[in-house]
Amino acid sequence: MLKYAKETPAGIDVVQAIGTVSKADYEAVVKPLVDEARREGRRLRVLCEIGPEFRSFTPGAGWEDLKVAPAAMRLCDGCAVVSDAGWIRETTRLARFLMPCPVHVFGGQEREEAVAWLTSLPAGSGVSHRLLPDSGVLLVEVERPLRAQDFEALAATADDWLRSHDTLAGVVIHARGFPGWENLASLFRHVRCVRGHHRKVERIALAVDGQVAAVAPRLANHLVRSEVRRFAYDELDDALAWAAGTPRPAAEHDAPQP
Repeated sequence: MLKYAKETPAGIDVVQAIGTVSKADYEAVVKPLVDEARREGRRLRVLCEIGPEFRSFTPGAGWEDLKVAPAAMRLCDGCAVVSDAGWIRETTRLARFLMPCPVHVFGGQEREEAVAWLTSLPAGSGVSHRLLPDSGVLLVEVERPLRAQDFEALAATADDWLRSHDTLAGVVIHARGFPGWENLASLFRHVRCVRGHHRKVERIALAVDGQVAAVAPRLANHLVRSEVRRFAYDELDDALAWAAGTPRPAAEHDAPQP
């Protein structure tokens, strides 16, 4: 069976696996947890405890896990697995790089360390975005490594716009430097997001400093339909104007300062 409790004051959702876990356990514990988080618009930090009382998953539970786990993990800021079972620890370590959120494995005596790790995770996303309706440009501000759920949110915003418009005029990515991806799942989700939307985006502006940003347009112009151009981080206004298809006059941003 699965038991659920909320760790306070840390705001951590604790799920304990005891004995044999069945499909009914997922329906009674995991699904309501995910549904409630969606309704409340909150992120999850999950502590999964698999102690010596755990025996096995039924086949129905395994299938339910495959269906429910991806949705739950996309809502997570992080998941800590506490267990001394060798096969649980090794399976989790192998799979965590494909998960859309950070996953860490702790021993059975390291519960306090697991809670501390979950509590220390940064709140929310390091990526914020907003669509500028007057220009049809999606502005993306990036501060931390990219997560799979960041691309879920970006895709949802773009799809809302594209329901009533043929294209997005542009996307502007604004970052001090390219932060990379949190894990392989984030990279794969990035690829899917680009593949699903690049034909409907006219221009992509990279207002990003650093060597990666310098070579990215040359590579991207061979891979995507969108026109790609690089700007410096401090040239955000120029990047927004270009992405909208209305570049600023040279006198406006190139004139020498008195």
